[in-house]
Amino acid sequence: MKFTKQLSLNLKRNTLLGALMISAGVAAADPQLTSWLTTYSGKYARIYTSDVNRTNGTAVTTWSTGATTQSSPVYCSVREICYSANWIYLRTSGLGSHTMGPWYLNAAHTQAFPSYPINSKTFYRIPRAPATNGTHALTGLGAIGYFVDGVAMYDSRDAFYWNGTTEANGAGSWNRDAYVNESQTFDPAYAHQPGSGQYHYHANPIALRYLLGDHVDFNVTTKIYSEATNAVTKHSPIIGWCRDGFPIYGPYGYSTATNSGSGVRRMISGYTLRDGTSGTDNLATNATSRPAIPAWATRAGESAGTGPAVSSSYPLGRYLEDKAYLGDLTNSLTGQKYQQGVDFDLNEWNTRWCVTPEFPAGTWAYFTSIASNGTPVFPYNIGRTFFGNATGNTVTSFGETVTTNFVGGGNLTSTLAAPVVSNSIVTLSWSASEGGTYRVEATTNLTSWTTNASGLAAVLNQGTTTTAATTKQFFRVARTALATYDTN
Repeated sequence: MKFTKQLSLNLKRNTLLGALMISAGVAAADPQLTSWLTTYSGKYARIYTSDVNRTNGTAVTTWSTGATTQSSPVYCSVREICYSANWIYLRTSGLGSHTMGPWYLNAAHTQAFPSYPINSKTFYRIPRAPATNGTHALTGLGAIGYFVDGVAMYDSRDAFYWNGTTEANGAGSWNRDAYVNESQTFDPAYAHQPGSGQYHYHANPIALRYLLGDHVDFNVTTKIYSEATNAVTKHSPIIGWCRDGFPIYGPYGYSTATNSGSGVRRMISGYTLRDGTSGTDNLATNATSRPAIPAWATRAGESAGTGPAVSSSYPLGRYLEDKAYLGDLTNSLTGQKYQQGVDFDLNEWNTRWCVTPEFPAGTWAYFTSIASNGTPVFPYNIGRTFFGNATGNTVTSFGETVTTNFVGGGNLTSTLAAPVVSNSIVTLSWSASEGGTYRVEATTNLTSWTTNASGLAAVLNQGTTTTAATTKQFFRVARTALATYDTN
């Protein structure tokens, strides 16, 4: 038997107005291009709207609540990746490849969250040559980078701070910790969205890590993710890219930063709670206020200021500034400052210089921070400031010649998998765009083609059909229709 993977697809491409040229091509292996999760880009985004629907596995592809409505299906994850000498360009719906939701306002899950995620229609660029000039800009509100599934990365704050009298929207000396104050609103993937509908992570993107094959388990009954309890056997994958162009990895790296043969273990954050241990001051002993921001916050450019006294209303850990950087503290056992690479792994930006599978010669890299039981710990993904020059940003056009590395969603180029033959039955399968209808044609001479099967609807992001293997044949597949969807 002989078969080919010849394809015939008529794809509609978005037309960008303006003076630019896009040339198709395939780049050499490059982590900034190859690390993006494109496997599911032909699949509609889905959400669970309640715990009952989650446990029953009942998801929807359109939804509405409050001010956020997704009235048409939208493809999840990354839609397009292009590049130039200086930039990686990303188009994404901002919606996870995993099934998202549900979201609640309280830990008991009796109060529904007021918004759902929607297509963010994001066009973003990340620098190809990350660098640092010794200055470290504060992270801002909104996206500070993107995870490899095209979901936005937010910083450690929840957009509220202590203004000297009360907690108000904005940024100041005492900024509320998003994980501590908002985690009850996160879905099982540790993500949520504001009223604008931009789905995002503040901390460990556990569902993404599961899809990437990192050290995460998934309970198929409860649809809950958890850190695996067996021994860690491999380095975490790249899970995202920050605005400064440096990669962010999952929590596991090489034991010795510059030795790939040193074994793999969880990376230890450089921060600790200001509770009187590990050389910290004890904020709870001051009955009138939190007396001063920590040294790292001063270096970050935060203005000096006092916070509210530790109480049941303002518990210790509520603010980012309730944590101290170990590198500023003295180890009582040695009488010396705690040392990165000895007492902890990640500096105040949550980075270290290290070798990784993708960068065997070494790179500065962020790592997501978790405790030994998998609980996210401060500073989660990135410190209060960027390690490198944060030149990445949202754009409206290329403005230069670029090469297209990947196109997905409704413009996905289908690829036939190798045919499977069993008992004279051939099974054909191909990558597909959900909502698409496909036709399979066959020939014995590559000249005269006949329809083998038609009206084949994609199931999620795959098409499939079977046929009797009566003679040597070649096959090709064509998409004949595509349902309406929400575009970028």
